[in-house]
Amino acid sequence: MSTTRPYSPGDRGPEPEPDGAPGASAGRQVRRLSFDGASGVVPMARDFARQALYAWGWLPAEGADRRAAAEDVLLVVSELVTNACLHAEGPDEIVLSRDNKVIRVEVSDRGTGQPAPRTPHRAGRPGGHGMFIVQRLCLDWGVVRTADVTGKTVWAELGAAPA
Repeated sequence: MSTTRPYSPGDRGPEPEPDGAPGASAGRQVRRLSFDGASGVVPMARDFARQALYAWGWLPAEGADRRAAAEDVLLVVSELVTNACLHAEGPDEIVLSRDNKVIRVEVSDRGTGQPAPRTPHRAGRPGGHGMFIVQRLCLDWGVVRTADVTGKTVWAELGAAPA
């Protein structure tokens, strides 16, 4: 499913606390990484996401389904950060959040463009597959824009790894 909704169905609640913050729920955790002045942001984002997956118990993965779910998260992180590099002068920040059912990836940038899967999708054509991949792997995705602020946040949600 793809969407341009500014929020996902379960995204109307209060901002979750970062991992380890006072009042943080054991079921809902958030991690943030700023890319301010950084180079090599795609591998940096993947490493950041991999560390979060280890901390959250998604890795090391037991079984093919759990391994595939973790790899899907890493691929979506790579695609969203790469898109920010190619189309928006690079990402500003990545936020990963999780609860018992969903992991959410948010990549903020200063770009004004609207991400969308290329249609028609042609598997044999080089490039242009990023948002198609995100659309196929995710439960939902969209774009958040804030009035009077340049840029956007592209978010995507994936289902939790099967137990």
